[in-house]
Amino acid sequence: MPTAKNTKATPAPTSPDRRRELLTIAAEVFADQGYNATTVRRIADRAGMLAGSLYYHFDSKESMVDEILATFLDELWAGYDAVLAAHLGPRETIEALVTESFREIDRHRSAVAIYQKEARHLATQPRFGYLTDSQRKFEKAWLGTLERGVAEGVFRSDLDIRLTYRFLRDTVWVAASWYRPQGRHSPEEIARQYLSMVLDGVALRA
Repeated sequence: MPTAKNTKATPAPTSPDRRRELLTIAAEVFADQGYNATTVRRIADRAGMLAGSLYYHFDSKESMVDEILATFLDELWAGYDAVLAAHLGPRETIEALVTESFREIDRHRSAVAIYQKEARHLATQPRFGYLTDSQRKFEKAWLGTLERGVAEGVFRSDLDIRLTYRFLRDTVWVAASWYRPQGRHSPEEIARQYLSMVLDGVALRA
């Protein structure tokens, strides 16, 4: 019988569809159980296969979570970069960034949950240094837009910019804990409701 080390040495090529299917299952398990508590066997059980068979597709659970997070962030930044390149006004930029965020929660809900729970720990490992780079880029995009909005008189001058950024960041991404794809509201509808509450308030004006 081959050892676990030998079965992990040479993962076999995997069809793109099968790879996506296995990563989707792995993401759900990581999101539910946490990275440290998740074993390859647990992922394999969820996928209906033997743990040894999973090593023919991926060499480790670290490789799986790496690909899950990298795919999510690549798609997130493709959307964000398109928004920033459009040179919209500050309010329109915030609106577009929020909408893109909810779309990514719709596409990658489990990956978002993993990121929220595990990014700080994983970022201490050289393999996951891109998580820190992405966080810095994310903060620069949002803070820069808020600062531009205050400077141009679009947003209130008495705002604490960093506190506002943290509020927006956390209240958007926490939606991954309750949002379910194919639910009653589309990500765009949720974004519109959220933006209406944040930018215009919920109380009737006299």
